[in-house]
Amino acid sequence: MVKVFRCPARHGYAVEVSPFIPNRVACAASQYYGIAGGGTLLVLEETETGVALVRSWEWGDGLFDVAWSEANEHVMVAGGGDGSLQLWDTANHNAPLRVAKEHTQEVYAVDWSQTRGENLIVSGSWDHTAKVWDPTLSQSLTTLRGHEGVIYSTIWSPHIPGCFASASGDGTLRVWDVKGAACRLVIPAHKAEILSCDWCKYDQNIVATGSVDCSVCVWDLRNVRQPVNQLQGHTYAIRRVKFSPFSKTLLASCSYDFTVRFWDYSRNQPLLDTVEHHSEFVCGLDFNLHIPNQSVSLSHHMAPPPSPQRRTSKARG
Repeated sequence: MVKVFRCPARHGYAVEVSPFIPNRVACAASQYYGIAGGGTLLVLEETETGVALVRSWEWGDGLFDVAWSEANEHVMVAGGGDGSLQLWDTANHNAPLRVAKEHTQEVYAVDWSQTRGENLIVSGSWDHTAKVWDPTLSQSLTTLRGHEGVIYSTIWSPHIPGCFASASGDGTLRVWDVKGAACRLVIPAHKAEILSCDWCKYDQNIVATGSVDCSVCVWDLRNVRQPVNQLQGHTYAIRRVKFSPFSKTLLASCSYDFTVRFWDYSRNQPLLDTVEHHSEFVCGLDFNLHIPNQSVSLSHHMAPPPSPQRRTSKARG
């Protein structure tokens, strides 16, 4: 059964299921395809009859990613087109708890570490840098440079403390060591921009990348000369990839081709299912950590937007 929530005049960019509350998700959305206008952060809950809005907040620029705190069920971090990270609290605050603005361009990726005993945030930006923060967002702990293009995705390893992966428009996947403030591995993963990456939840050496070249590549970090598998089937750029929290070899991808696809990368014929519920670009994707076989996807809104004054030379797809 598919349950749908429609947010008027907003284009969805990211969705994440709460690590604490099984039926709750956070969504980051923007006006005018993120080219101009503001953003909205929404918290939604699945009910018996559909999907209900718990609350929402407006922001002065587009919002492109969101991540729940792994330590506090009420707190989220969002990344904005104005270069800011905002800390939000669902409990009772009408404004962000804190705003940090060190990035000089759009923050396109945020992630909250899941490693036990570690409570860190990583952000990735169009300014080609990744930054690591403590949960107060008072000042970044470190800034990591090396990518030669826009950083579209930054994801903590669920296994290795102080380690995250990043995916960039320069076609590389990079693995970073926060303590050493260094890049430990550079993989020329695609010959086109990489818009997403994710770690396998069951194997610290397995990472997936999704690219503008329409393919998902699964990599074993111990041998990166070629991918473990290359998953073909999407017809437009892949916007996000996610590994299942319940199955070692299952992952999902969503694309500008309006579809969500499910794969088992261990198979010779890896495509398991293609879901065609959306009628616009699908940008947000997550698995429910609490309910096996349940996933959430988020797309741009159907209604064609007006033509606002374009603020940047590069469209924010």
